[in-house]
Amino acid sequence: MASILYLGTDEGVVTLKSEDGRSWKIEHHGLKDWQVPEVAVSPSAPNKVFAGTRGDGVWLSEDFGATWSKPCYGKRGPGKVRCLTIDPRDPNTLYAGTEPIDVFISRDGAKNWKRLDSVWNIPSVSTVTYPVATVEPHVRDITIDPKEPNTIYVALQVGYMIKTKDGGATWELLNKNLDCDVHTIVLHPEDSNKIFIATGGHDCRAGKAPGRALYFSSDGGENWAPMAAEFKEEYSVPLTIHPKRPNVIYSAVANGQPGQWRKRASGAEAFLIQSMDAGKSWKKLDGEVSRANQSFVEAFAFDPANFDHMYAAQQNGDLFGSEDSGSSWFKLNVKAPHVSDMKAAHA
Repeated sequence: MASILYLGTDEGVVTLKSEDGRSWKIEHHGLKDWQVPEVAVSPSAPNKVFAGTRGDGVWLSEDFGATWSKPCYGKRGPGKVRCLTIDPRDPNTLYAGTEPIDVFISRDGAKNWKRLDSVWNIPSVSTVTYPVATVEPHVRDITIDPKEPNTIYVALQVGYMIKTKDGGATWELLNKNLDCDVHTIVLHPEDSNKIFIATGGHDCRAGKAPGRALYFSSDGGENWAPMAAEFKEEYSVPLTIHPKRPNVIYSAVANGQPGQWRKRASGAEAFLIQSMDAGKSWKKLDGEVSRANQSFVEAFAFDPANFDHMYAAQQNGDLFGSEDSGSSWFKLNVKAPHVSDMKAAHA
């Protein structure tokens, strides 16, 4: 049995393979003409991976990324995809968030898509602006409640969050005491009213938010409180919970936003952090990945065959592994193009 890592990069999807978790090789590299902000692996078939492209919708590979096809070719569907989520209860149901802001749903494995126009019934959605000329306001993350699949959370880049309890018929805006620049939404596996988010710190830098990079809610997103205030860093993207230890949470934080990193020799000044008590307190994780702090860890993944084995992917394409749930790290022997996302599988 082999470990598989799928990387969404600025130059398509890279499939990595390892027989021992230490020595890796690039098995396939597809969709090279497209930025791929997110990949999604079917929970029932590790060979089946969807890729959201930033310009040509959702593509599918059923052979570990060796070949690709577009299931909705010639039909209406999402175009500039920024995030992609598979319904945890139904591997044929996918949600795609796009740039500009839209949410699409497919119930047949990306063959046909429906646009959830109801998102625009939230008045503030039409007023969201984005401070980068080359990027439009967009959906950054979509998270589905595994126990209540009609409850869905959507992160709007610099537009807070919206939530539906009826599968997208109606939505509400979640904007109390959190940063508007929501990047990642994670639900506690034992209590989905407990929500953790990673943000870009936009309102922190503007002096308008109570926290820095991370926030939590204990009431389904109605109210929020700062998390990881032990650190001055106010930018984050990756946020994940250990699959077998639901109170163990991982993130990465950086000093300032990417435009600032590029202007200084020290780069992101980033490092990994971990909470052992469901976000109440945090500590810095030392080791090789935190020492390589000029770049930023964009994604984590756990090996589904051994959850103590986890991986971290930096934006610059450097990859790291851990065999002890993040206590220590080693650098993998491969490098990828600029990384946006990473998912793990076992075949």
